[in-house]
Amino acid sequence: MTNTESAPSAAKKTSARKPAAAKKTPTVIEVRNPGTGQIVGTVPAQSADEVAAKVRELRLYQPEWEAIGAEGRKEWLLKLQDWLIDNTEHLADVLQSETSKPRADALIDPSFGADLIGYYARRAGKFLADDHPSPHSPLARVKKLTTVYRPYPVVGVITPWNFPLAMPVMDVIPALAAGAAVILKPSEVTPLSALELARGWAEIGAPPVFAVVTGAGETGAAVVGNADYIQFTGSTATGRKIAAACVERMVPYSLELGGKDPAIVLADADLDRAAHGIAFGGMFNAGQVCISVERVYVEAPVYDEFVAKLTANVKALRQGIDGREVKHDVGALANENQVSIVQRHVEEAVAAGAKVLTGGKRTGQGTFFEPTVLVDVDHSMSCVAEETFGPTLPVMKVADEAEAIRLANDSIYGLSASVWTGDKDRGERIARQLNAGAVNINDVFANLFSYALPMGGWGLSGVGARWGGAHGVRKYCRQQAITKPILPTQQRELFWHPYQIPRLLTALGAMRAAGARGLRRVDLPALLKLKGDNK
Repeated sequence: MTNTESAPSAAKKTSARKPAAAKKTPTVIEVRNPGTGQIVGTVPAQSADEVAAKVRELRLYQPEWEAIGAEGRKEWLLKLQDWLIDNTEHLADVLQSETSKPRADALIDPSFGADLIGYYARRAGKFLADDHPSPHSPLARVKKLTTVYRPYPVVGVITPWNFPLAMPVMDVIPALAAGAAVILKPSEVTPLSALELARGWAEIGAPPVFAVVTGAGETGAAVVGNADYIQFTGSTATGRKIAAACVERMVPYSLELGGKDPAIVLADADLDRAAHGIAFGGMFNAGQVCISVERVYVEAPVYDEFVAKLTANVKALRQGIDGREVKHDVGALANENQVSIVQRHVEEAVAAGAKVLTGGKRTGQGTFFEPTVLVDVDHSMSCVAEETFGPTLPVMKVADEAEAIRLANDSIYGLSASVWTGDKDRGERIARQLNAGAVNINDVFANLFSYALPMGGWGLSGVGARWGGAHGVRKYCRQQAITKPILPTQQRELFWHPYQIPRLLTALGAMRAAGARGLRRVDLPALLKLKGDNK
């Protein structure tokens, strides 16, 4: 997922020569509507010291937040859910102001957030309950075994600009449900929605265990440098820097990074559904989705028919700026940097022999780029090999499913994929051969709305996963093992010093009997020789 703006600053080597004039870090960041260029707000660029102070403050309140338990936390989370629902219209206004999303897209974020809050608020108690695993051997059966889930004190969440409200909710809520305090650093491109979320938390009177800090690289680096667990969503390049910084501090992290998701359309597919689904999967949020469809492989017998249907669907999309009425399907790109990437990919493809069937250029207003379908493309082109994160759909003809699978797997990324077929069992068989963290059969984005499933990438698409039912909150916890005697205790255990051979043989024999196979389980000739040495 492209998000270079949120990158923590890489460590810089000191230069022997002092520059003539040091560049002063701005103290205020202007937030602009990318569709109009209008300034819609300003936020402070908070320093590393300010971030560290905020983390120290969160640490003071976190123990009490943890102590009220999952049921106590549920009440606050459900109050936040109420607040999101009650303020949906206003939140959509703010979202549109900083992203120029269509109204329909802007309304999705708060509704999605309310749904996710309900899921984790009501289930966290069950997910965080102590586990009591069954002992594996007779020796262990004299103990009660318990696994306890205790939250990391402060979780740092760094989010990108494509979903300014939904992305924070995705990670902040499970971490709060786990009992952690959370410091959120949103992208400096779209920080206003995250600040609204913090305002809502304060307005419901919730404990001060959630804070938002705003700024660019220095601010993000400070979050990485002070929190106890880091959840980052953004570019692969930035994710690598964060991983290195976390390893240096020996703190855990989870990264959702870039994607180049393939769609495979087989000859037996419902072509109308596939054409509608892939058009949506490639153009939703102007293609600025980590799991956007960015490559399409179509079996030769239906290639021409599918391309015609897909092109007609994309050409029919309405693009423009919405107010509170739902009039358009596709909005603007986040900033000029993103436009330049999309434009470069299209221009390089055309220069290498690709054809544009619809779109292919800027509209002339703001950062809008026309929804685009490309054909006659191949894997040597940047539009197929690199993450575009924009409204383009490169389509390729393949001979059969084997070639489709091979090409779909020919990528450094592995976030998600889709398979379109009239045979669902065939679709699942193909899905199991794709190198991707999620595969949707005859659908796109379905896994994104299934919180019981993990959402994580393979390859350069990330490390770890969000959600996955219980894993979604347990990932923000440290596991603690506790053993407690069941039987009355003796003065010393079988293994304790000084060794006594009969007791030692009993313990060793029990271990062999539990783990070994065949006669070796009970054959102790070498050990029995020790009996003569016993005093």
